[in-house]
Amino acid sequence: MFQRSGHGSQSPRVVVVTGASGGVGRASARAFAARGDRVALVARGRNGLDAAADEIRRAGGTALPLEADVADPRAVEDVAARVERELGPIDVWVNDAFTTVFAEFTDIEPDEFRRVTEVCYLGYVYGTQAALRRMLPRDHGVVVQVGSALAYRGIPLQSAYCGAKHAIQGWNEAVRCELLHRRSGVSVTMVQLPALNTPQFDWSLSRMPYRPQPVPPIYQPELAARAVVHAAGRPRRREYWVGASTVGTLLANAVAPGLLDRYLARTGYDSQMTDEPMPPGSRDNLWEPLDGIDGRDFGAHGRFGERAASRAPQPWASRHHDALALAGVAAATAAAGLAVRHHPRRR
Repeated sequence: MFQRSGHGSQSPRVVVVTGASGGVGRASARAFAARGDRVALVARGRNGLDAAADEIRRAGGTALPLEADVADPRAVEDVAARVERELGPIDVWVNDAFTTVFAEFTDIEPDEFRRVTEVCYLGYVYGTQAALRRMLPRDHGVVVQVGSALAYRGIPLQSAYCGAKHAIQGWNEAVRCELLHRRSGVSVTMVQLPALNTPQFDWSLSRMPYRPQPVPPIYQPELAARAVVHAAGRPRRREYWVGASTVGTLLANAVAPGLLDRYLARTGYDSQMTDEPMPPGSRDNLWEPLDGIDGRDFGAHGRFGERAASRAPQPWASRHHDALALAGVAAATAAAGLAVRHHPRRR
């Protein structure tokens, strides 16, 4: 449960959050509502949606639960139209819905790979298009893309998810450039997240012998939610990095990606699995939600609460992201120069 923050000086906004029935989406919806915003919650699972809406309403907020699959562009357009009819003009749209397959690339079926791409990448495209159709004529609005450190750095066993996050990164940069070109009052920004304690590891399709887990260090989804709300209020920043592990991963990948390839080849399997065997007959949410009418509400948190941190000593790094990126480039350049000086000449 959450409490209203009491920011009486803040103007309430109309906010759409996809993937709002669980995990980061659920935590973000609650955080926006605590601010005083009117929140439309979008997801496939009716039970999860209703439970999230009840949390917001019991705390005095306004919630509009909408059952939709973001992989369907018509359904996303219908969501946007209904939100504007019932809550008012959309001020903020948060793209967060996703699904994944936890397996080696060669063990993922083509239709499964397509499904992950349609939800994780095209779902963001369709949501942003629906939002911009309404925001651009008003010259006002914000779209927040919930990303991941894996938007820059691929890891084993998550090829479908990494591919989608990389696609979001490149596409979002293109959209941002177009908005800057037209000097639009509409902004897009991206929030790159670390490993989080969400239900993802209980409802994702897995073909590994042991139950999946987030790569430590693990953070609570409320940390991500605070970053999403912050980004929605300060959208001119190109992107935000959340968690020291995200900063370390992205900088290491900029400086020494080859070394990181080899490190992840050695450690990336064991770090993503617990010692618990996968239960036989485990269900997943790739095609149907597990928090639907015949399912249960999973909430925002996963099963790693005892290992998850609620805060990260990293706000400075996020505020000074550009400076850190320049430092990483400088370090990479220096390392490259050193390698050239010590590389034997070819004959």
